Amino acid sequence: QVQLVESGGGSVQAGGSLRLSCVASRLPYGACMGWFRQSPGKEREAVAPIDGYGNTNSADSVKGRFTISKDAAQNTLYLQLNSLKPEDSAMYYCAARLSSRCSAVSGDFPYWGQGTQVTVS
Repeated sequence: QVQLVESGGGSVQAGGSLRLSCVASRLPYGACMGWFRQSPGKEREAVAPIDGYGNTNSADSVKGRFTISKDAAQNTLYLQLNSLKPEDSAMYYCAARLSSRCSAVSGDFPYWGQGTQVTVS
């Protein structure tokens, strides 16, 4: 069974930075992974997926501020969050699917981490 464990969330002031990490277990090499976020009362939205070839496609709301990267050897996914805004406050989730082809639809991902909270004031 694939397991995903996130870390790195916290509370920061607007303009600050955070780095989220997601360690994957039992995930095939090259599988698609991604970051999603969800605020209270809102639907879960894709932040940035990364496919098995390293291609990414960040949401327009975070382009230029958030960077997704992956250490394939360590099977670890990262999300660098810079220039944070209050509207970035949300629970951030790491997700994975076995295919190397990616998607920005949360329903296409069968594996999810427990989430890590990001709060920007």
